[in-house]
Amino acid sequence: MPVGFTINGKTASVDVDNDTPLLWVVREHLKLTGTKFGCGSGLCGACTVHVEGKAVRACQTTMGAVAGKQVTTIEGLSPNSSHPLQKAWVAEQVPQCGYCQSGQIMQAAELLASTKQPTRDQIVTHMDGNICRCGTYPRIVRAIERAAREG
Repeated sequence: MPVGFTINGKTASVDVDNDTPLLWVVREHLKLTGTKFGCGSGLCGACTVHVEGKAVRACQTTMGAVAGKQVTTIEGLSPNSSHPLQKAWVAEQVPQCGYCQSGQIMQAAELLASTKQPTRDQIVTHMDGNICRCGTYPRIVRAIERAAREG
């Protein structure tokens, strides 16, 4: 039976089992490949998207859990990469390999949506669990601080 939901402001319906991970629907059915497969266990954060404004791991979120809900991926954060976090990521030269960056940005966007001027400690605590193999954590923190200032 089709599962209906809204993704990046557009209505979608996908014929998959309710236990199908959201990640596979986003990437394989809807071809929104900005959301990455990292560990598949919800431990790394590469697949982070928003469901109803809350950051979740798409690899561990089932389609049954998003039925009728609003999902936002990195592609839906802004229509032209003009979100303050996306601009700050470029200005602070955050990415090296870039694989984790969409998940990092989506996690940070949740923080800035609820806390306009987070402290460094709040940033570090909120971002804990989003892994960057390249170790660009200081740049990530600086980018979030910049987005908070300039956003």
